[in-house]
This record gives sequence, C-alpha cells and structure tokens, in this order.
Amino acid sequence: MSTIQHPSSKRDILQLLLKQGRATAQSLADALQISPQAIRRHLKDLEEDELIIHHATTGGTGRPQYTYQLSPKGRNHIPWMFHQGSTDSYGDFALSLMDTLADTIGTDQMGSILQKQWEKKAVEYRNHLGNGTLQERVANLVALRQLEGYMAEWYAVDPNSDHNSSSVHRSTGSQFIITEYNCAIHDIVESFPSVCSHELEMFAMALGCTVKRTHWLVHGEHRCGYLIQERERF
Repeated sequence: MSTIQHPSSKRDILQLLLKQGRATAQSLADALQISPQAIRRHLKDLEEDELIIHHATTGGTGRPQYTYQLSPKGRNHIPWMFHQGSTDSYGDFALSLMDTLADTIGTDQMGSILQKQWEKKAVEYRNHLGNGTLQERVANLVALRQLEGYMAEWYAVDPNSDHNSSSVHRSTGSQFIITEYNCAIHDIVESFPSVCSHELEMFAMALGCTVKRTHWLVHGEHRCGYLIQERERF
C-alpha cells in the first residue's frame, strides 16, 4: 500500500466517502465548509492518486452530475490513515500464509484453524473489555477496533427503532449498533469469506451477548453493521 501523505482536507474527503458511500462535490463542500472550487481540486488530486472514482449521471438537458466514491485502492488505503505504519506487507504475508495452509492441509482443516484463531482473539478482547455494563464493553471494543485500523463507531438504539437508521442516540439502552466503515483485513476476506462469520462469533464471545449483522461490505454495502443486544433470559 502506498503511504501517500494527504492534507487534512483530503483525509476528511476520504473519511466522508467511506461513511456515505457516494457524494457530490457540492455536498462534500457543504459538509466540510470549504469552497466547491477547493473540493474539486482535492477530488482531482485524489483521482490522480487512484483513491477515488467518479460516476456521471444525466438528467434532462442539463450538465451531467458527478458523484464520487472510494476506489478499491482508496478503501484499502483507509487502515493506514488510522494506524501509522505500512500494513501492506503484513497483509500480503498473512494472505500468502493462509493460501499456503489451505493448499497444504485442505479447506476443512483450515476452517478449524480459523475457528481456533478467532476464539483466541475473542478471549483477548474479553480480557480487555472489563466487567462493566454492556454499553461500556461495546465502547471498549470499538476503541480496540480503532487501534487495529478500523474506522469504527457505536451508538445506543431504541429496541423498537429501525436499525438501518443512521441517527445517533446517546441515551443508555440495552441494544447497540457497531458500525465499521472499512475492513482492515479486506484482502484476506476476499479470499476467505468465512472469516466474516468467525468474526461475528468472536464479537458475541467477547461481549457475552447476541450479535446480528445489519450491513455487510462483502455484499456491496459501504459499511459493516452489527446489532448488539443482551442475550434473552428464560
């Protein structure tokens, strides 16, 4: 991964596109409170770095409307933005190692190894989360994920609300949403998609609660989302 240095405004653009999926130059200018001319210069530079791509849509006889989104290279660039140092060489090594293991021991045995690895990771997380309330444990988990290169956030939700809503509720509740706008192990997930199911189990084990997926990058959405709730008691 190229460690391209960007001014804060360009980093802000990349973060907004990561969270929103797509945006126009005007909407980015409004959100960042800088001029459309400056935004277009930044977008041109980011396109030259191959970190974003644009799409043109036409409506009637007017000029085409351009929307911008992250390119695959741009999405892979995000972990470096939040975790200093190159993650590329480590990712390549991990993926190569997993490919070698799969070829050597077979997919079934590989699945067992991945299961044990995620269980080990769940114990590691659980030891760091503490014994506080579910809200405190969720907040601690998100902080750990951020340290690992994920652009992650959480919020409490009303149990009767629409979990697809992007509105943030700061009141204490028994259900929470964790959102991750990037995947720090994107290349591995592409080759071994079962990793995602193990990750879901890992969250449940670490938090000691029920975890359901609400959004999934693998399915073309621009974020991964997890609904966290206390296990039902009978």
